[in-house]
Amino acid sequence: MHIVILGNGVAGITAARFIRKQSSHRITVISAETEHFFSRTALMYVYMGHMRYEDIKPYEDWFWKKNRIDLQRAYVERIDFETKALFTKEGHNIRYDKLLLATGSATNKFGWPGQQLAGVRGLYSYPDLEYMEQHSQGLQRAVIVGGGLIGIEMAEMFCSRRIPVTFLVREQSYWDMVLPPEESAMASRHIREHGVDLRLATELKEIVDDGTGRACAVTTSHGERIECGYVGLTAGVHPNIGFLKNTALETDRGILVDSFLQTNIPDVYAAGDCVQLREPPPGRRAVEAVWYVARMMGETVACNICGRQLAYDPGIWFNSAKFFDIEYQVYGDVRAQLPEHQASLYWEHPEGRKSIRLVYDKSKGHILGFNLMGVRYRQEVCEKWIREQAHIEAVLQNLDLANFDPEFNETCEAEVVALYNRQTGQGLQLMQGRSPEAVGRFLKGLVF
Repeated sequence: MHIVILGNGVAGITAARFIRKQSSHRITVISAETEHFFSRTALMYVYMGHMRYEDIKPYEDWFWKKNRIDLQRAYVERIDFETKALFTKEGHNIRYDKLLLATGSATNKFGWPGQQLAGVRGLYSYPDLEYMEQHSQGLQRAVIVGGGLIGIEMAEMFCSRRIPVTFLVREQSYWDMVLPPEESAMASRHIREHGVDLRLATELKEIVDDGTGRACAVTTSHGERIECGYVGLTAGVHPNIGFLKNTALETDRGILVDSFLQTNIPDVYAAGDCVQLREPPPGRRAVEAVWYVARMMGETVACNICGRQLAYDPGIWFNSAKFFDIEYQVYGDVRAQLPEHQASLYWEHPEGRKSIRLVYDKSKGHILGFNLMGVRYRQEVCEKWIREQAHIEAVLQNLDLANFDPEFNETCEAEVVALYNRQTGQGLQLMQGRSPEAVGRFLKGLVF
């Protein structure tokens, strides 16, 4: 059986690896972006000089031949689902028995005047990185449009080369559709501390042509003109499925799949950013363009392609990111606006660069989520408490079990417990000083 995978991102490559673990089927991976799989989340470190391109390839080049995974660099223009054939720009056609669509995301563009000019680009692919590199020499100012995670990555990249940055964010505070107000305010302060000209409640109106087809400035929703030589479009991404529209494949925002990641066409599956779940699990979105989601989908779809039926289960929500020097982690249900049935305990360090938020059920006291800024907690510990519906007070008394900051870092769990006591009149105490054996017994009891 010949299995063709379109896309060599984390979803496609994870699927290829797990198909090989379970079978001897012929596997072909097709990508127009790069010859080899690379870590997309590490692109910024190549630009910043911390890593080279070869450093962000998780597998050596010999890995693919050894594991009998055929890599083809080609641009697929059309798929004939009836004859099971892919047609490439290079004039080839590739036949398949089973097909996995893992085409990833594409940068959002909202019809801004001038968005087609030279010096205007998003940041998702390796060619995007190369384009940004080519336009950075002698750059006097960059304007970044859109206040999400890609936007702050691009801001840090330019700042690493001392290129001034103006950051246009339409929301009232950075990423306030995801972060609760206090964490959003912390991130906004920190962005400005790094010298970024953060313009909140400001939208892009137009990108100005210098007369030669290059961007030279932007105008904002407030009527201001900002001179710049590069415009980064980072107002989100969408499933990269344009060439699949108007085909027999059922699509909406993304490629529609069932719980087994099967499309409406027999022997055609989809995984990763391009997917839209017909029936997403409770509390989850139909489209989730997140690295770990793509990896989990890759593992799941490999089983289904190989004939072992397995429903996709994303488990408890988690994500992580970095806002310049502040690391961010979230586990479970933490929303920008607290629902009526939820309560939260929020502690912030006096210096304003660390915070811990515990979200719990207001009536039952069950822990629901953790939101962490500048503090590292063990994922397996937090998920155990959420899964087992541990009471907020039991979590607080054992909170030090979750912390895995470096050994000599200042810990703050005692302050969190003290804050809860002040707010509730309770007299809880953090159970510190436990033996390594006791901690080991707790961790051994984790259910994965």
